[in-house]
Amino acid sequence: MLVEGVDFTREMMSLDDAGWRAMASNLSDLAAMAARPVLATVALGFRQDASGEEILELYRGIAACAEEYKISIVGGDLSRAPAFTIAIAVVGEVRISNVKTRAGGKAGDVLAVTGPLAASRAGLELTRAAAMIPQELSAQALQALRRPQARIAEGKFLGASRNVTAMIDVSDGLSTDVYRLAVASGCGAEIESVPIAEAAIAVAEAKHEDPERFALAGGEDFELLVAIRPRAFAHLARRYETRFKRPLFKVGTLSEGSEIRWRGSQLERTGWDHFLR
Repeated sequence: MLVEGVDFTREMMSLDDAGWRAMASNLSDLAAMAARPVLATVALGFRQDASGEEILELYRGIAACAEEYKISIVGGDLSRAPAFTIAIAVVGEVRISNVKTRAGGKAGDVLAVTGPLAASRAGLELTRAAAMIPQELSAQALQALRRPQARIAEGKFLGASRNVTAMIDVSDGLSTDVYRLAVASGCGAEIESVPIAEAAIAVAEAKHEDPERFALAGGEDFELLVAIRPRAFAHLARRYETRFKRPLFKVGTLSEGSEIRWRGSQLERTGWDHFLR
């Protein structure tokens, strides 16, 4: 669910972009379980003074993302609401043998992500206050915020491997989502490195922040965090890079116990949590 004023504002993005982002964030949950998108229902809430064109603009973004990922919108509902509200339910399908949850990891498994992180957070920062970064990087960050990509193909590829033991999408920040995967798997974790999008490095440095800390807290990247059996990681990473033309980035390992550590200390959960905000 996306709610105007909580999950997006008109200053951050157009209604068209908000619609795309709402659908993409739901599709990302299918990617994290290695599922193929099948169908979706869309419920919209809108203010009494909302114009027909505004409602159509929002829906155009939803429909464009659905078309891109070949998911059928089969129904939904409309209602008045205090602000634009988008609630989408998606259904996917996956072979039982390929299903991945966040609960299958084992101590010793390699933790990896499907791409560099924090470009979306960099885009969010740029909508709040201009930062002196190159125009090309600014455009990349804003695109990551407004038109995120669900890693459906990557999820299906990884789900087909018996050596992938758990997956979750990085929707609320690596520092938060690694906790979720580790706790569900009954493990701790050691984070060793954080792959950072070039635009995020530029924005963090412009704000005089540590880029790794910036990336650990950045949400809505919609990359996949994956646990992989250690002996299979190098081979799977080579296959991944051949298939997708970019690396599968190792970020750490699952460990015995329950501590989640980074740089030798307990990792603070700095990502998004609706219940703590």
